[in-house]
Amino acid sequence: MKSWFRQHRFALGAALGHVGKAPGSFLFNVVVVAIALALPFAGLTLLENVRPMSEQLSVDPEISLFVNASATREQARALAPAVRTALKGHKAAILFVPREQALDTLKSKSGLSDVLATLGENPLPDSYVLKLDGFKSAADAAGIDAIAARLRALPGVDTVQVDSAWVKRLAALLGVLRLVLLLLALTLGMVVVAVVFNTIRLQVLTQREEIAVSKLIGATDGFIHRPFYYTGALLGLCAGAVALGAVTLALNPLNSAIAQFARLYASEFQLAPLAPLGIGALLALSAGLGLAGALLSVQRHLARLD
Repeated sequence: MKSWFRQHRFALGAALGHVGKAPGSFLFNVVVVAIALALPFAGLTLLENVRPMSEQLSVDPEISLFVNASATREQARALAPAVRTALKGHKAAILFVPREQALDTLKSKSGLSDVLATLGENPLPDSYVLKLDGFKSAADAAGIDAIAARLRALPGVDTVQVDSAWVKRLAALLGVLRLVLLLLALTLGMVVVAVVFNTIRLQVLTQREEIAVSKLIGATDGFIHRPFYYTGALLGLCAGAVALGAVTLALNPLNSAIAQFARLYASEFQLAPLAPLGIGALLALSAGLGLAGALLSVQRHLARLD
């Protein structure tokens, strides 16, 4: 175990030594990789901030169920157990709306009380309003249509209206944004690997005489390869840190503009940095991309030297 730690400590020291010999070149590569990483990091930060708000918005899709106008009040109220059964375990607030209350609401909101008074009889039926919880994706929202179909099949039900189209639109929009971000991240991840690949290739070519001498005196492939691996991982890690720092700094001016817009809607929405766990995951991913580029480059170009 001590030998393993000693070998890796030597490899890390050698990698830092190579970086110290050409800090300008290393910093330039860090900036290039950081630019490639900044866009997906910013997109992920935006999605993580929007996700809780979208979940809050999508918790109350409604279904309006209208009873046959010929049904008595007792028959209308007797539908309540069948309505709960049709929900099949979905959480929902079920509100019974008598026809008198519906007419009073219509009068107060429409301003047509004089016109409605001329009708004589109340034309509105008794109804139920179902506010459903837990629909946070397009697949979940599609389940509302299945519930509506079961409600339409109940005896004594005249009409069922579903207010879930906006839930589907919101979920579909977030799904598209996630897919675009994934494709963007994959594309720019390949750019990161390519930059690190080329950086390590140049370093291998620069040190080929040193590598040849090391092989002559019995150095193993692992001993020769490790410093290059550490260099690639350091490049990815530093670039990830720079990208995250740039995204975090950009949140301040963005929040100033967002605050003015949010006040128009009586909201206090602000963009927040990623959680420490998310930051750690992105730094590990950045280092992993750098390591992958170094691994591919070393395997290809050292094999040619052999």
